[in-house]
Amino acid sequence: MQKVPMTLQGYEAMQEELKTLKTQERPAIIQAIAEAREHGDLSENAEYHAARERQSFVEGRIAQLEDSISRADVIDPSKLSGDQVKFGATVTVADCDTDEESVYRLVGELEADISEGKLSIASPLARALIGKSVGDSFELTTPGGTKDYEVVSVSYK
Repeated sequence: MQKVPMTLQGYEAMQEELKTLKTQERPAIIQAIAEAREHGDLSENAEYHAARERQSFVEGRIAQLEDSISRADVIDPSKLSGDQVKFGATVTVADCDTDEESVYRLVGELEADISEGKLSIASPLARALIGKSVGDSFELTTPGGTKDYEVVSVSYK
């Protein structure tokens, strides 16, 4: 069983989602299926089929979350320090061509969400950042060409 690196916040969010699915979603779906069955013929009952489809989705998500939680290697970034980029670091990088700065937090693959600035540790940018320190420059090959970046700051929150 391969361990999956995950921040403490990501681990807690997964546990909360699992709890919600088991204690609220699952009972609501069971109730919806029971109500739909009371309407008679199940072969043409859209409510029944929608409830069963929702049940399938929720049960699949529960299994996925349970698997991820059981394989989690929880790392608390607040207990880390230094100026070198490691898992859990919040990194500010500057595009050397445009001087545009971006802030990313290096997180596990399962909790990555670029819209929130959470960058998967498996992404090319994160792999290029690992081991770099403040002031280090690096080159990253992207589909749009080669980009030069500089590490502006590193923090652990």
